[in-house]
Amino acid sequence: MKKYGQWAVWSVFLVCCLFLCFDCAQELKQGQQSVSVASLVSWGTRGELVREVQQALAQRGYDVGSVDGIYGIRTYEAIVQFQTDNGLTPDGIAGSATLSALGIPFGTGTSGLTENAGSDEERDLYLLASVIHGEARGEPYEGQVAVGAVVLNRVASEDFPDTIEGVIYQRGAFDAVEDGQISLTPNETAYRAARDALNGWDPTNGALYYWNPVTATSRWIWTIPITTVIGNHVFGTK
Repeated sequence: MKKYGQWAVWSVFLVCCLFLCFDCAQELKQGQQSVSVASLVSWGTRGELVREVQQALAQRGYDVGSVDGIYGIRTYEAIVQFQTDNGLTPDGIAGSATLSALGIPFGTGTSGLTENAGSDEERDLYLLASVIHGEARGEPYEGQVAVGAVVLNRVASEDFPDTIEGVIYQRGAFDAVEDGQISLTPNETAYRAARDALNGWDPTNGALYYWNPVTATSRWIWTIPITTVIGNHVFGTK
């Protein structure tokens, strides 16, 4: 009886532990899916959830271009306009509030798992590498790091948006966004340059602007004092 009683107690204990572990796993899984989906639709993501967002926006009269499941500049502008029209934070990220306003279910993890889903740090790295690749591929390596440094210097400046995504997508800020070259897949050199910039290397010594003096057509940009020349770009700040 004594051995039987001990066995019964241990059996009940093990069953309780199994149920507890199962519940915790389910809650963790749901929480992870909710976070992934709720913050998924931003630059660098693609997949069915992006397509659903594009379709919902197009049905409401917003110009998203092609409903192709690829987050690009027109999708960004459409999301920002929708957010502005609906009193949401106009950050271009279709998180839980924006998805809810569009009538798109979120938190299930079924339609939002895409090849580029990841942490904020991974998305920032991808974005920075994309703008470096679009703006400065073919430039000396130091010049590619310098372009990334300018983006980060703007993030730190009170005169610009305070996120990498906000800086890159500020209207008229980067030619690569306007002409679509930011959509090109960044190569390993661009990724390495982005990492170096994120780790604090700034070959420009704090520059907020850069341009190619051979091709620049803006008279305003020439009012910026030039402080550094790297490759085909000049860098400066007010």
